[in-house]
Amino acid sequence: MLTFPAKPRPKKGSDSDSQRPEGKKFTLGKRAAVLATSGALLVGIGAAGQATNALIPAATTTSTSAASSDAQMSIEKSEIRSNPAESPAPAEINVVPQAAEPAPAPAPEPAPAAEPAPAPEPAPAPEPAPVVAVNDPAGAQAYAAGQLGSYGWAQDQMQCLVTLWTKESDWTTTATNPSSGAYGIVQSLPAEKMASAGADYLTNYRTQINWGLNYIKERYQSPCGALNFHYANNWY
Repeated sequence: MLTFPAKPRPKKGSDSDSQRPEGKKFTLGKRAAVLATSGALLVGIGAAGQATNALIPAATTTSTSAASSDAQMSIEKSEIRSNPAESPAPAEINVVPQAAEPAPAPAPEPAPAAEPAPAPEPAPAPEPAPVVAVNDPAGAQAYAAGQLGSYGWAQDQMQCLVTLWTKESDWTTTATNPSSGAYGIVQSLPAEKMASAGADYLTNYRTQINWGLNYIKERYQSPCGALNFHYANNWY
């Protein structure tokens, strides 16, 4: 607290008062001013003291609170060091099991190789239909007459040819000499000689006639020459 020294009041009747003609009046006014100033100072000092007193508890409270906080933090840190907090357990995760994939189907076992089918036996060749010989003396003579020109013969050679082969076979396709085995219209001996004219020499009078005309051409030059030889030898 601030202290102000109090000046001693001058005594009444002193020389100083007697020296001032208006000393009493001056003294009262000055005193009032001093008092007023002193009062203001005292009020200010009191207010300052109250403010100081108010700040001191607040500072004390703040310091106390800070100290308490530091102490509390120190305690908490000590507890943390001594008893470390367990990490929170991880939240349980619900795992939905996936549906099991279907097992792959087993590969089909290879089918056993089929045994090769036995080769079919060749069908027997059909038997040839029996060849029926055509015995047609008129048809045979007509065919022979048509072939004379290709050999350079005139139609008068036809009469000699008809006489010759009528004596040999009577113009029959299947005529056979029982003693010699001569065969056909031209009485070929053996019959297989006529195969040079065609394979159907046993049944086809055309094949037989073609072979016979060639034979006469080579051996006797004409049907009449062959007939004359037949008359002399009874064969040609």
